[in-house]
Amino acid sequence: MTKEGFIFNVFGYEHPANRVFAFLKYIPDRFKTLFQINFLENNWNYENQRLFRAEKLYTAQNYQAFLETLRKNFPEYVYSCPFRAKETICASLDSVKRIFVPRKCLQNLIHIKYKDELQNMALDLVNLLSTESRIDLEDFGLHGSLALNMHTQKSDIDLVVYGKRNFRILEATIGKLVEERMFTYKFSNRLDVARRYKGKYKGKIFMYNAIRKPEEIGSKYGTLKYTPRIPIRFECKIKDDDEAMFRPAIYEIEDYRSADASSMLHKDETPELVVSMIGCYRNVARKGDSITVSGMLERVENLETGQIVHQVVVGTGLNEEERIWPL
Repeated sequence: MTKEGFIFNVFGYEHPANRVFAFLKYIPDRFKTLFQINFLENNWNYENQRLFRAEKLYTAQNYQAFLETLRKNFPEYVYSCPFRAKETICASLDSVKRIFVPRKCLQNLIHIKYKDELQNMALDLVNLLSTESRIDLEDFGLHGSLALNMHTQKSDIDLVVYGKRNFRILEATIGKLVEERMFTYKFSNRLDVARRYKGKYKGKIFMYNAIRKPEEIGSKYGTLKYTPRIPIRFECKIKDDDEAMFRPAIYEIEDYRSADASSMLHKDETPELVVSMIGCYRNVARKGDSITVSGMLERVENLETGQIVHQVVVGTGLNEEERIWPL
């Protein structure tokens, strides 16, 4: 949370010195008219301040609208990244008033003396998952409105688990509990079916996602230079899904097959990775699965070693047509 009352989601694991790449999630009432976007009718209350959220959070149109408003009114939140050759939303640490860490938010909830029904339900769920999966309670976290204690009884339960190994264990555990009819999955579309990250517990929707443990963060800001090339469409096969559960979601791919003439590439430009900045494309495919992809081809240069590879980014903030679709 910043000094103006904006609440951002921190984005990714590589950040400039004294800054964090982020996406604007909650906007204080007094700044609402500055943003030319559609807002949800719902609003939230944090420390006696009404907050609003975009109707659709992660669209290219909204990202550009956020950039435009911030550029005009709050330029300190716009950063021209020399390693990505574009403007980004990037909050200065000097502007930060409060940080919400999912693991700490869960611990804070545990220590609240008088809990409401949803808070008790969330703790019951986490304790059940921890017991059944044998994942330490310290490796769970909480985010969303419940983590900020500005939830309503209509709010969902948004959980995180730290570490890719823990995520796969939790995924299997939830599948087992669904078979035992302790939970049911909640599917709204084909991506939900592929991800199986959303369920119902005692009539309440819950979701779970993954956060890297510190030892799983191998990248450092400024090591890699990303150069956009051309938008492409293609089919491919997943070679490795080891980092598909995080955000950005990273898929190692093989068997590249262009979908049109403009996507036919020289051999040395063939992408090795598909990287999704959009959360709904996390964990939508596993090793051996085939997917269709629409995204931006990028040349990635390691400035320390000189190695060059190519990847395709889904969620550049420039094109609404960027997506991953499981076949």
